[in-house]
Amino acid sequence: MPQRRLVTSRSKEPRQRFAEELRKLRAQHGLSLRQLGDRLGWDYSLFGKMEKGETLGGPEVVQALDQFFGTQGMLLALWELATGDRTQFRERYRQYMALEADAVSLWHFAVSVLPGLLQTPAYAREVLAAGGLKGDELEQQVKARMGRRDLLTTDEAPTFRTILSEAALRTPLLGAGEWRAQLEYLAEAAERDNITIHVLPQSAGLHALMGFDVWYLLLPEGRTVVYTENGYRGELIEESAPVVRLQKAYDSVRDLAMSPSESRKYILRLLEEVSCESST
Repeated sequence: MPQRRLVTSRSKEPRQRFAEELRKLRAQHGLSLRQLGDRLGWDYSLFGKMEKGETLGGPEVVQALDQFFGTQGMLLALWELATGDRTQFRERYRQYMALEADAVSLWHFAVSVLPGLLQTPAYAREVLAAGGLKGDELEQQVKARMGRRDLLTTDEAPTFRTILSEAALRTPLLGAGEWRAQLEYLAEAAERDNITIHVLPQSAGLHALMGFDVWYLLLPEGRTVVYTENGYRGELIEESAPVVRLQKAYDSVRDLAMSPSESRKYILRLLEEVSCESST
């Protein structure tokens, strides 16, 4: 495993340093650009541009490189220096991403947007574009998000349970065909052995998880951590007392939600509605 190098804000040319580190790490692993792309699931040309300094890529791409090379966040720290933006991918989110990769079980609640692990490319693109991304950066982030979906499809995939608010399922994409494809993907995902989907109906009223998305991760050593997120900030919670309170809140919301079989039927009914609307 490559040794972690010291990174400070005194680096004179952080963009050049970032590109150099990428080239060195790939050479140390004896990989071609195409082989690296195949291993990580991105077009190899992206890594070529990053090594030439033509683009910095996005935070999820760099996070994947850090995990692959075992550089413990060094590349992401250099990326932050090179972009001059330390708010785009904060330390707590970096920690969450590392923990997510190791989790043996995940629980999730979505207040307004479907979880990235269950998004289609079109859905991810529209959500990310609404957040201000565009051009190459937008496409890089879409690819990165699609790469994260592999977490649920490997032989050792964690179990994943999500509660989707009815509002999230009633907010369609601009294109009826793309929204239909997203609903089809959800219906298919609900049939996998390791994925459980609940729908929380609007009629459930006010509940304990109003106003934010929340992720619960059960780690191999048996402890649970929680990541909460709203439109402005995210917070990683590891202290046992607040984690227990949030687990109880999640259980109370799950009690208000539809069963997995009812939820899948609900998604299929939405799919029928979209199909009928697009055919008229």
